[in-house]
Amino acid sequence: MFYGNIKKLDIANGDGVRVSLFVSGCRNCCPGCFQPETWDFCHGSPFTAATEAEILAALDKPFVSGLTVLGGEPFEEENQIALAPFLQRVRRAFPQKTVWCYTGYVYEADLLPGGRKHIDVTDELLACIDVLVDGPFIEAQKDISLQFRGSRNQRILHLSGGKAAGIRQEIPPASTT
Repeated sequence: MFYGNIKKLDIANGDGVRVSLFVSGCRNCCPGCFQPETWDFCHGSPFTAATEAEILAALDKPFVSGLTVLGGEPFEEENQIALAPFLQRVRRAFPQKTVWCYTGYVYEADLLPGGRKHIDVTDELLACIDVLVDGPFIEAQKDISLQFRGSRNQRILHLSGGKAAGIRQEIPPASTT
C-alpha cells in the first residue's frame, strides 16, 4: 500500500485533534473529488514499518483523540489487506482513542458479507473502526456546511465495536432526488 499524506494535527476529519492517514488508490474516481491524485495506487510513499511507527508516535499524545483513515479509498482490496493488521495494532496500543474511516462505498451494499468490497479481512478492519463515513462524493449534493462530510448523501455511522448490530446512523441520508 502507498499513502499520500499523514496529518499529525488534523481537526477536519473527525472529532477532536486527530492523526490522519491518506491512503492511495481509489477506483470510485468521484467527479469533483478534492484529491484526485490519490486515485493512483502508487501515489506518494510506500506504507512501511517506519510509517506505522511514525503514526503510532503521533497518536501517543494526550491531546490526540484518535486516528482517521481516508484517501484514496481505504476499502480497496489492496488497502484493506495492509490496513487491517495496522488498525489492530492501533487498537491494542490506544484502546481509548477512536478510529474514524472515510469510504466512498456504502456500508450495507458494499462492505458487509456479500458486498462487492467484502474480502477475508473486511470484518477485521470494520471491527477496528468506531466511526465510518460512507458513500461516494456526489458533486450535485456538495454542501460545505456539513461537518465531516462533503455531500449530503454521505452518512456518519457509529459502529459500536464494529458490530453490525450496534450501528447507529448519526446523520440520515438526504433524498437523492
